[in-house]
Amino acid sequence: MAGILDGKRIVVMGVANRRSIAWGCAKSLMDQGAQVILTYQNDRLKRQLEKISPEGTPMIQCDVAEDVNVENTFNKIKEDYGNIDGVLHAIAYADKKTLSGGVIDVEKDGYNLAQDISAYSLIAVSRYASRIMNEGGSIATLTYMGSTRAIPSYNMMGVAKAALEANVRYLARDLGDKGIRVNAISAGAIKTLAVTGIKNHGDLLKESEIRTVDGKSVDIFQIGGTAAFLMSDLSSGITGDLIYVDKGVHLLS
Repeated sequence: MAGILDGKRIVVMGVANRRSIAWGCAKSLMDQGAQVILTYQNDRLKRQLEKISPEGTPMIQCDVAEDVNVENTFNKIKEDYGNIDGVLHAIAYADKKTLSGGVIDVEKDGYNLAQDISAYSLIAVSRYASRIMNEGGSIATLTYMGSTRAIPSYNMMGVAKAALEANVRYLARDLGDKGIRVNAISAGAIKTLAVTGIKNHGDLLKESEIRTVDGKSVDIFQIGGTAAFLMSDLSSGITGDLIYVDKGVHLLS
């Protein structure tokens, strides 16, 4: 049976290991027929990707800390594989000191780093990806409801996610005339490498699970299914939007 992404070439950025939401997305895209190109920050993460990815999966290094790296990555993709049809941006970072304290304790360097990697990187990725993206292409990023609510212990990352979501809206406007859509998936809390960096993450995960409509946490492949939809032509009328994939946690106060 044909998949909804047959013939599409999609870049997935931010897979850390097999528990990553980004991996759930990458696997779902592959299952729907997409050719997936993975990017990685360093050799350690590349080794993780090689352990979990099908043999022959394209992988290209990209450290989004510098714009020139992002530009070179998409130039390399164009040179080796041609145009692309989509990008999944699943990149976020704040240093341990910045994550462990309240927003009141955040220092300028920590604030700038979190915003740079977690929010600004989507702008840089969209800029260079859009230059090699076919009309009808799609860009999606991952966020969390800590962007609009003061979630205990989420702190600075919530501030960065708020900026990320604003970026989505403005990028959707800027890229609309190129036929490129930009959206965000607000994923439920899942035990990933990123979440374990948050203070008291166990309490966050437990509270989130309690607040789901069925008492069970969302999984990475349920989020991946939404990513596949957003990368497909089925979502051609959706842009600048945020889709919650958290089993209803955001419905409860």
